[in-house]
Amino acid sequence: MVKLNKIYTRTGDDGTTGLVDGSRLPKSDPRMAAIGDVDEVNSALGVARTHFPDSESFDGMLARIQNDLFDLGADLATPLDGDQTYALRVTMAQSEWLEHSIDRMNSALDPLRSFVLPAGEPGAAALHMARSIARRAERSAVLAGQSVDIRPEVLIYLNRLSDFLFVAARAVNQSGAGDVLWVPGASRAG
Repeated sequence: MVKLNKIYTRTGDDGTTGLVDGSRLPKSDPRMAAIGDVDEVNSALGVARTHFPDSESFDGMLARIQNDLFDLGADLATPLDGDQTYALRVTMAQSEWLEHSIDRMNSALDPLRSFVLPAGEPGAAALHMARSIARRAERSAVLAGQSVDIRPEVLIYLNRLSDFLFVAARAVNQSGAGDVLWVPGASRAG
């Protein structure tokens, strides 16, 4: 159990931050950018949840994902070298849950006829925002993986998460009927 008595420690005043093993990195390090982007998608999900106060289903799924994202952040913050005894790692079961949830939601949706603009119901728009941040988190994790080992389960989870958020946004948009579709060239002068 985590116990935080003091929020500020002053240890990061020099522009560094600590990893789980106690080592320190510059706050500008690609690994730290990936962790920050994961934190940002988690915050975006918190905002999205405010649109579903009466939906135990959506709120519950998003709450589960928020918890998974803390696991994923811990995974990114724990170097693969050294003692792994107490390392918290994302598992394939967490990504598989996303896949099953995607399949369940997608089965009720009409097939896409065009690309979907990130719009529609307020909750759907919030999920699209979280989706785009999840894509950035995935890109950041891939970049971090070019200089340090990042477990493939991290990248798989982030990829499935953006898919989940896309399908969830469509489900919120009246099962896809309220999707705002891209009309190629619609505003070009003719």
